[in-house]
Amino acid sequence: MARAQSGATNKAPESPSASNGVASSTTFPVGINTYSVRALNLHDFALLDYAAELRCDAIFLQDSRDPLAQDPTHWGKIREKAKSLGLHIETGGGSSLPRSAEDLPVKAEYLRGQIRRAAAIGSPLVRTLLASDRYSMPPGSTEQHIATMVKLLRSVRSEAIDSGVKIAIEVHKDLSAWEFRDLVEEAGPDYVGIYLDTGNPVFVMEHPLTTVETLGKYALTLHLRDSVVYKHKNGIAVQWAPLGEGTVDFRQIIAKASELCPGVHIYIKPVTGRPPVVMPVYDEEHWKKWFPRSRASDLARFLSLAKQGQPYDKPVVVEDLQGRAVPPHFQEAIRYQQKDHLERSLRYARETLGLGRRWRA
Repeated sequence: MARAQSGATNKAPESPSASNGVASSTTFPVGINTYSVRALNLHDFALLDYAAELRCDAIFLQDSRDPLAQDPTHWGKIREKAKSLGLHIETGGGSSLPRSAEDLPVKAEYLRGQIRRAAAIGSPLVRTLLASDRYSMPPGSTEQHIATMVKLLRSVRSEAIDSGVKIAIEVHKDLSAWEFRDLVEEAGPDYVGIYLDTGNPVFVMEHPLTTVETLGKYALTLHLRDSVVYKHKNGIAVQWAPLGEGTVDFRQIIAKASELCPGVHIYIKPVTGRPPVVMPVYDEEHWKKWFPRSRASDLARFLSLAKQGQPYDKPVVVEDLQGRAVPPHFQEAIRYQQKDHLERSLRYARETLGLGRRWRA
């Protein structure tokens, strides 16, 4: 059964201003990541229209639910419609880390297909990722997984370069920032970069500002997602929240992005409706099994973030039912919540962080 969560946010109200502490000479173009409104089940053209109605500069078409999403005849139409609406477009696929040596050719062909799709749509990059989280990684060490991913990326290098599409590896719940940096450097930053997501680092017990500082110069695209991070009797609790309603200082994030990756498009990507997850930071076995290469300084900074945080205190319908289907009578509430959380996150990005261009006209 879906349920409501409550708690307290740690941030004081802020006056809407494009200049409250954001040290930047760059006004980033801003858009939406369509995964944030996945429950609406909109097809690609409708999502493009929605982004235009919101006066966005860009759209990131992620995990498309359009029945024609993988149809090559559809891709050029998406490109032309985005152009007609004045929208920059980016896109990509899902996980591509092979689970075995035999799986590598299959994953390579999958990634080649996503490169072709991205190029046809007009995206300068193609999103991919290793795994959804550390628990989903195949057997083996982190070093092995990085080596496997490098081998996969090198096998599709020529296709990426010939298509003029760079491979953007999403910062997910699988590696630390410095491990992603090593992966990009080893594969080759001439055709591989980072899809910089600020919501996932807390699940590997990393401060999002550390992630931006470490990976900003490799960022091909930047996606903003807020989290509440707070002390819990069993460790540190983390939960995603609408932008500006969590513990992370996004004025610091944007100031650092202005310094390290001023040319990227920024996408608003709240993913809410999920209960808090407790990170067992005091459990020795947890560290040995999942994070044997973690760095003390990174953990210390993450703990300092948790000291500032409080549980989320606004009503939220929890849609993540651990593999169970959402009851039909909750569907409308979830659709409303996703749209509301995206749009109020977008307002915060514009009015408080000073992001976006088209909406000012």
